[in-house]
Amino acid sequence: MQASKITSIRLIKHEAVPDCGSFEVRYGDGRPSRYFYWDELPSRRLRPEALKRDVALETARTVARTARDELEAINR
Repeated sequence: MQASKITSIRLIKHEAVPDCGSFEVRYGDGRPSRYFYWDELPSRRLRPEALKRDVALETARTVARTARDELEAINR
């Protein structure tokens, strides 16, 4: 099994403004990253894809976990 490929999926938090940011699921195999934007202040949620922080984090974790499981299945 190639552990380097499996661990190459990273979850990165970006928060430049307090209570507003994104979670990035970064793939080490060259695929484009996926971003899950969040904002805790409903009045600032100008982007329709902006979620609450806990929903964005759980969604990003699910995507990262699914991608990791797929890589593990391929590497078996």
